[in-house]
Amino acid sequence: MESTNNKSMKLFIYGDHLSAGTALAICGGKLKAELGRESLEKVRNCQRIVADIAQGDEVVYGINSGFGPLCTTKISPQDTKVLQSNILKSHSVGTGDPIPQEIAKLMLILKVQALAQGFSGVTVSTLKRIIWHIDNDIIPIVPSQGSVGASGDLAPLAHLFLPLIGLGKVNYKGVVTEAGAVLRTEGVEPLELAPKEGLALINGTQFMASFAIMTLQKLHRCLSQSDFIAAMMLEGLLGSAQPFMAQLHELRPHRGSLHVAARIRTLLEGSAIVESHKNCERVQDPYSLRCIPQVHGASREAWFHLKQVIEIELNSVTDNPVIINNRLAISGGNFHGQPLAMPLDYVCMAASELGNISDRRIYLAMEGTVTGLPKLLIKESGLNSGFMILQYTSAALASENKNLCFPASVDSIPTSLGQEDHVSMGSISGRKALQVVGNLETILAIELLCACQALDFRHPLITTQQLEGIHQLVRERIPHATEDRIFADDIKIAQEMLADGFILKWNGSLGSDHFQTFEDF
Repeated sequence: MESTNNKSMKLFIYGDHLSAGTALAICGGKLKAELGRESLEKVRNCQRIVADIAQGDEVVYGINSGFGPLCTTKISPQDTKVLQSNILKSHSVGTGDPIPQEIAKLMLILKVQALAQGFSGVTVSTLKRIIWHIDNDIIPIVPSQGSVGASGDLAPLAHLFLPLIGLGKVNYKGVVTEAGAVLRTEGVEPLELAPKEGLALINGTQFMASFAIMTLQKLHRCLSQSDFIAAMMLEGLLGSAQPFMAQLHELRPHRGSLHVAARIRTLLEGSAIVESHKNCERVQDPYSLRCIPQVHGASREAWFHLKQVIEIELNSVTDNPVIINNRLAISGGNFHGQPLAMPLDYVCMAASELGNISDRRIYLAMEGTVTGLPKLLIKESGLNSGFMILQYTSAALASENKNLCFPASVDSIPTSLGQEDHVSMGSISGRKALQVVGNLETILAIELLCACQALDFRHPLITTQQLEGIHQLVRERIPHATEDRIFADDIKIAQEMLADGFILKWNGSLGSDHFQTFEDF
């Protein structure tokens, strides 16, 4: 639920239904989040059950027993708290570059959401401390490598929560600082973890889920803007509007294809360029133009599938064991990352294919075989290489993406002395997917540059208001190329514009984009 507080800022209650868009809003400081009365009661009730188990004689995994292959080792009541701190220390074995701070913050948000369900046995004070880190932007430093995706994201989550006990490092006012020093500066004492808390903190899928959220957001922007860029390139290359007719797509009514075809039809409606070659002799276009709805649409379907999966995951309990009531604690496998790993691999391939077809359109623009377009998109070729080497970069990125498309989820290496004998590798799936989408963004930036250059050669004929508006926005920052220059600068500007969603903002100002918001398909 969302309500308002005294400052009229929207409020999310942890434990209520969380969407990917809401999580991003909390992360970006656009939405405040806190624990509600109902969640607090659930958390306190579950913590009392765990405290009773810790004092009892029955061995319950992770509360009064060791971890993994040491699950049969009984831990005395006086040692249960030491056990929880030890698990954070022993599992902090991550390596590699730190993950982006935004993703680490999302991990904190998603962990609070999971624990607030009231099935994990943590204390209210621990939850409030995590929220303190979120609200004050004191974000832990988390290495990118070390998780196999079951039992959950153990290593990155251990690093994420070391600061709770005064260890590890955090980003404090833009500087990487020892967590203990930050706590002293802020006048905050390290926590003494209660029984099961350490295990509850490190069990879960919050690492891969946070990467999935970022992938959803970035890929959504790429998908939405790629249709516009493809339509601009279609105009520049004098492509036919016929393959986008509704009568054709109603005969194969996949949701994504129908949507993309409708968008392209809308974008081309009333174009003077389309009208100018209506009776040309070309029979049909290459697939990269003709099959835009089928390819872009299929990638949209993959995006939508991941969105459905992540919505379930964000509102799930991925801890182990799960405390159902005072008579039932279940040691199961809700931490296993396979439900996320496979869709992340799927969306990784979807993003790669979007870049692959974009590179093909870029190549077509280089050939100089379309009436009115010079070879390499520059008049004085020979003396100038024009846009030739931009296509090298798009080809290199498209090829790199293909190599990154090996599905991590089909791999598994036994860990924990065979206790954890099948793992998801979902953390690798998430990292790869986000990397592929980043490469895709650059490929689309190159196609945008080429499409604008091609449209320049179509003037004084003009395309539609929407596409001309986008062309003008690009030209305000990147001039038409009449001779060679350092095109890396142009690529960087175009990539930054796409990352900011400038096409969506422009099109939204026209009030005509039915796929603008993050929540919609």
